[in-house]
Amino acid sequence: MSSDCAPLSGIRIIEIAHMLAGPYCGMLLADLGAEVIKIETGAGDISRSTGFHYVGGHNVYFASLNRNKKSIRLNLSDAADLETFHRLVSTAQGVVTNLRPRAIAKLGLTYDTLRRYNPKIVCVAVTGFGLSGPYSDSPAYDYIIQAMAGVMLLAGDPGGPPVRAGYSVVDNTGGMMAGLGLMAKMLSGKGGQVDIALYDVMLSQLNYLAAAYLNASEEPVRHPSGGHSFFVPAQIFRTLDGYLALFITHDEFWTIFATELQRPDWLTDERFATMHARSKNRDVVTGAISDELRQKPTAEWINRLRPLGLVIAGVATLAEALADPRTIVRNMIATLPTTDGPLKLLGNPIKIEGFEENYEPPPRLGEHDPVYASSLLVDN
Repeated sequence: MSSDCAPLSGIRIIEIAHMLAGPYCGMLLADLGAEVIKIETGAGDISRSTGFHYVGGHNVYFASLNRNKKSIRLNLSDAADLETFHRLVSTAQGVVTNLRPRAIAKLGLTYDTLRRYNPKIVCVAVTGFGLSGPYSDSPAYDYIIQAMAGVMLLAGDPGGPPVRAGYSVVDNTGGMMAGLGLMAKMLSGKGGQVDIALYDVMLSQLNYLAAAYLNASEEPVRHPSGGHSFFVPAQIFRTLDGYLALFITHDEFWTIFATELQRPDWLTDERFATMHARSKNRDVVTGAISDELRQKPTAEWINRLRPLGLVIAGVATLAEALADPRTIVRNMIATLPTTDGPLKLLGNPIKIEGFEENYEPPPRLGEHDPVYASSLLVDN
C-alpha cells in the first residue's frame, strides 16, 4: 500500500532520544507513516549495544524500538551541526526527546528556543518529573517511578515484598502519552511545548484507586493471587495442572458460573449471592472456588466456561502468547527483512481502516547522513 495512505504521511518528526520512552513514541509515529529522523552522536543510542541478540547486524533491543526511522549523526554542541539541526527543525512538525531537563535546556530542545526557527514546531519532552520545578533534574528510571508512584506495593501477595511489573510499563506508557500529546498539540495548529513527566503518567493510571483514597480515605490493599480490589472472584486460581485467570464482575455471570459448577448453594448463601456480599466475604468465597477449580486441568475449565460467556483464560508464557491465534490474526508479529534472514518484532497495535502497516529495519548509525545532507540540509 502506498505510503501516501499512511495516516501520518507528510509529517516529519525529529527524535533526540535514547533507550525506551522517547524511541517508543517515535516508532509508533513512524509505523503510522511519519518520517521520523533520529539524531544520534558518538556511538549512537545506548540501546544499540543493549542485550546480546543480533539479526543481520541489527541489535534486537534497538530494533524493537527504532524500526521505520532514519538516522543522522549530529553533535548539537558543534556550531555547524547545530545550524544543520535548526534547518531541519524549520521543515519539521515535531521534536521528541527524553533527555534530562538540564540537557534539554543546554541543547536548546524546548519550544522557547526552537520557535525562532519554526513557530509551529511542537516540542515534546519526556522526563522523570517534568521540565521545571524542584524535582525536575532528579534521575528517574522505570523502576524508580514504579516505586515512587505506589505501584510496586499494589502487586504481589499481602505481606510479601513490593513487586515491579515484569516489563517497562512506565517507559512504554510514557511513550504513548508523548505521542498523544504531540498529536493533540499539532491538531491545534499552533506550536508549543508538551511536558510529559513519567511520574505523572504512572500516577494517573491509579485512577479509581486514587479516587477512593482522595474521596473516602480508602487505602488500597493487596489481595492474594492478584485479586481485584472490589470484584470477587477476579484473580488467579490454581488448577490441577496450572493456573487460571477468572474475572466475574456481576451477578448474572456469577449465576452462570455457579450453575455450571453445580453449586446452587452459592446462589442462596448470603455470603455468595451478590456482588457486594462476595466482596465482603472474599476469603470464604475464593476458598470455596479454589477447592473446585483445583480438581480439573486448566484447559477443561476454559472449554467449559468460556462458551458460556465467562471471562476466563489460562496464564500463558510469553512463548504461548506469541503463538496464540489472536496474536497471528491481528498481525501483531512483524517480519523485517535483513541480510541474515527475517528479524521478528511485535507490530504496532494501532489498526486503522484502509492502512496496511509496512515495517522496515531500524537504521544503521548515520545511515541517512548523505540523504539529508544533499536533499535537505544544504538546499533548504
